Amino acid sequence: MYERYIVPMLANRLLEPRRFLQIVEGPRQTGKSTAVAQALRKLDTPVQEFVFDRPRDQLPRTLEDLWKQARSMARQTPGAILSLDEVQKVPDWSATVKYLWDEDSRNGLDLRVVLTGSSTLLLRKGMADSLKGRYEVIPSTQWTFDECREAFGFTYEDFLFFGGYPGAASLKDDEDRWLAYVREAIVEPTLTQDVLEMEVVRKPALLRALFEVGAVYSAQEISYRKLLGQLDDRGNTDTIAHYLELLSRAGLLSGLPKYDEKVLKERASSPRLLAHDTALMVTASGERRERLRENSEYRGHLVETAVGAYLLARASREGFTVTWWRNGSYEVDFVVTKGRRRTAIEVKSGRVKSLKGLGEFVQRYPGTYALVIGSNEFPVDDFLLGRVPLFQ
Repeated sequence: MYERYIVPMLANRLLEPRRFLQIVEGPRQTGKSTAVAQALRKLDTPVQEFVFDRPRDQLPRTLEDLWKQARSMARQTPGAILSLDEVQKVPDWSATVKYLWDEDSRNGLDLRVVLTGSSTLLLRKGMADSLKGRYEVIPSTQWTFDECREAFGFTYEDFLFFGGYPGAASLKDDEDRWLAYVREAIVEPTLTQDVLEMEVVRKPALLRALFEVGAVYSAQEISYRKLLGQLDDRGNTDTIAHYLELLSRAGLLSGLPKYDEKVLKERASSPRLLAHDTALMVTASGERRERLRENSEYRGHLVETAVGAYLLARASREGFTVTWWRNGSYEVDFVVTKGRRRTAIEVKSGRVKSLKGLGEFVQRYPGTYALVIGSNEFPVDDFLLGRVPLFQ
């Protein structure tokens, strides 16, 4: 079975001296539970695993009992591991974990703990509420072209349309079935069980419509005013911006801000919408694969979405920021920054596009590294395979 980068990373951390809880988090259907199971099989140490799937088990008392059983293992074999999946389903789980983890720390008990779950939003809420300073996150993003090629034999054209959800890969020969899977196993549970269950969502219909419209417009700038018009619902720009943030944290859709050295101005700008995977754009639009050959504009936005999603996935692991830039008629598809390093990226994706924006940006911001993805020097597939250095 194919092993993602998560597997050796988690295994190595669990072999280190006990320091932090290990939390594997990311969008639904990206293989988090499988990766954790693969990592645990590499270790020669006692492991207690549990999945909080059944409603009758989703109690703080069950969590405490499992922890006590794992403590007995750790007293016999220091370095024993407790692995809890779907832990976010336990009410007030983070407070219980905090108490038990701190108690082990005070007593010098070497019990290592791994947590994961299908709801990124609920996991992060608990992490922020109670576990500050006690955990490390291992992000599980949608799969890259390199991973899909090696694991499923995807071609570049396959990846462009079907994206990076491993559970759907076996359905690529049946588009209707593939579309239904992505919609019912990924999009709907994320919206209804993750995002819409958050009490901060006051207008669930507006949030759902925002995802559907945003995914169709992926890789395009759209003002908040125009977005409100498209949604045909009452709301304001603050509500839309907040819902975009929720969708982004859920791994569905982000609104990339414009690049500006003045952070406040950057945050106030109109966003460039970006689906976190091309499969989400395809599912929202309902388009068929032949559109890739028939419509250069649609293909162009799909290619730009693939590049942008790849950048977002890398950013979550490598700690850089992803923005875009426009000034008048000058535009740059993506601007990535890490510390003092800055790269401006233009994507040649089949649509007729000028490179004047790239030149203008480099002139305005000296020291910028410029990349033209889709050129003879830097083909799109090479970039998505990680063969093109992102920073100079």
